Amino acid sequence: MPSSPAGFRARFRSRRIMNFTESVIREMTRLALEHKAINLAQGFPDFPAPEALKRAAAEAIAADINQYSITWGAKPLRNAIAAKYKRTYGMEFDPEREVTVCCGATEGMVASLLAVLNPGDEVVLFEPFYENYGPDTQLCGAEPRYVMLHPPQWNFDPEELRRAFTPRTKAIILNTPNNPTGKVFSRQELEYIAGLCQEFDALAITDEIYEHILYDGAVHIPIMSLAGMRERSILVNSMSKTYSVTGWRVGWVLAPPDLTDSIRKVHDFLTVGAAAPLQQAGAMALAMGDDYYTRLAADYAGRRRQILAAIEDAGFHCYVPRGAYYVMTDISGFGLGDDVSFCRYLIETLALAAVPGSSFYAQSKLGTRQVRFCFCKKYETLESARRQLSQLRRTAAEFAG
Repeated sequence: MPSSPAGFRARFRSRRIMNFTESVIREMTRLALEHKAINLAQGFPDFPAPEALKRAAAEAIAADINQYSITWGAKPLRNAIAAKYKRTYGMEFDPEREVTVCCGATEGMVASLLAVLNPGDEVVLFEPFYENYGPDTQLCGAEPRYVMLHPPQWNFDPEELRRAFTPRTKAIILNTPNNPTGKVFSRQELEYIAGLCQEFDALAITDEIYEHILYDGAVHIPIMSLAGMRERSILVNSMSKTYSVTGWRVGWVLAPPDLTDSIRKVHDFLTVGAAAPLQQAGAMALAMGDDYYTRLAADYAGRRRQILAAIEDAGFHCYVPRGAYYVMTDISGFGLGDDVSFCRYLIETLALAAVPGSSFYAQSKLGTRQVRFCFCKKYETLESARRQLSQLRRTAAEFAG
């Protein structure tokens, strides 16, 4: 006998996704479009990618580089990735056995987790965390164990982190520079994490997509470069943030040969391969000189100054980021409800989109007084946001009254 509509839906819904919701970040973008709001929610630039990069992609298409490349990445791009890490960090990777090109860091992360995790394994996650990591872990049948990053410096308690590691721990996911907090993990912190990985025979899986967006003298250190970590680390990265091409979906995973072999098998059956002409352009991008990355960081430092001034003047308490292009804020002083209500108020009243802090926590109550703004936008966009935010104290008082 046919199921009822509710029964039908329940029968054909995987248990893996029973607790999933729509990405809150992408939901905020959808609402921003609906209300014609300034989008300081989703982390994509609204300014052009480098001209040379766009030209290289167009030339690759014109040259008929339009068919499948080898599934784990076109050789020119894999060679360029290896050369870039040698030049920047002194780390050597074999492009034939240790580099896998993926459809963005998002696929690189889930392909890596599917390649190494079994149901019942445990994965340590710092929270607040980029919202994909929890669902990625659950899709693999693994169990996340959360460790708090404490404001204002977003430090972790070493003893709390140690307690999170158990004999079932397979990996820790580390995002530095961090989204959403802007934290850049120090060498001392990384060495402590590396020590736990070695003690508990666990992997470090790192998302280093903001590696070149740093402020105030902060230095990015791949945990893979530390003693004892070369063979037990998986490094995920992408062109998206460094080269302002979030829609290209070209990323990569660096790992020792045995792990790479597993990751490539998963990647092959997930997506076959990233866009061939964009890989060709990527090879050019990764060969850019150090001056490009210096200018990138300096430009984002200017945008950071502008957004901090705007949101502090509006009455927010800000946690100043040392990396990436986000600012976490405290909204306790406004009296406009929790983070979700506050963000809906911003969109509907001021035509400005941000992200509710609760979306970055496993226990949503931990983020109900926090909101994240992104500042990877044109200066004129940030100025428009400042003008909208300047009305917040007045409209909040009217609302409360």
